[in-house]
Amino acid sequence: MSAPSKARPLAAHREATPLREQILTCLFRHQVAHTGQLHRLLYPTPRPRADHLRRCLRNLRADGLVIESSRAHHHSLWTLSAQGSALVSSWPPFASQRTRWRSRLDNQRTAHALTTTRTCLAFLDDARARGDEFHPLDWRPEVRHPLHDGAAVGERSLVADAVMRYTRTAPSRQLLRAFVEIDRATESPERLAAKILTFARFYRHRPSQRGSKSCGVPAWQELYPRFPRVLFVLSNAGPRAQYQRITDLQMLARQHPLASTFAAEVPLGVAVLEEMEKDGPSADVWVPLARSGGRCGWMDL
Repeated sequence: MSAPSKARPLAAHREATPLREQILTCLFRHQVAHTGQLHRLLYPTPRPRADHLRRCLRNLRADGLVIESSRAHHHSLWTLSAQGSALVSSWPPFASQRTRWRSRLDNQRTAHALTTTRTCLAFLDDARARGDEFHPLDWRPEVRHPLHDGAAVGERSLVADAVMRYTRTAPSRQLLRAFVEIDRATESPERLAAKILTFARFYRHRPSQRGSKSCGVPAWQELYPRFPRVLFVLSNAGPRAQYQRITDLQMLARQHPLASTFAAEVPLGVAVLEEMEKDGPSADVWVPLARSGGRCGWMDL
């Protein structure tokens, strides 16, 4: 891994360009990406050559704003440095999203973050082809939601792998939201299925107020106009393992009382990332978790 160069004052040798700002905001939002992913995030097809992008990345590295990790026979990985993260979080659009900075290049979670970006790109390429409204900044990884519902067991917060804002433009305009959960087969099928229960708890959670048991308003309504649908995306597993994980998700969604009540009101689906990349997320690649029937597009769950 190449160490970041000593930071230099930006104004001393060059002015910030729109592409530089786009790179910084993309890395702030997506946390880590390789050069090819950044090229796809920033440019719709037909894409220009990546020479200008690589030159801007090298300049940002020289300015101490990004960190590069070179990989033999693969695209370099890029993430923001502490200085780059502090710079972007000082900009008004991101001021409310201040988070503790941490580099992901030496982190075992890098593979998960890259798969999350792959998933975003599958939706982005599909939206561009359809003429829908979805941009790289409409995707927020690792969104934490407090969950203090008094349950004896279970998570104390819901951390969605990503929250997606998407606007469908045809046949009629429709504002869509989705929680996206990425599964790389690194945890047990039981633990994966149990995430449905965490979403169900958040769906019914009503924060308590002083002097009363609850305020009567679900916590999610403070954040979302409508509860986002829940999309599970599988990768890094063979067909047999994928089938078993889909079966376990369906079983919990249909048989557990809390999950089945939740699934009756919120669309739930699961798809394989490689199929999404091949056919597009709007194609019939999603298996509904709560109802019988064939596969469908994610907007039709």
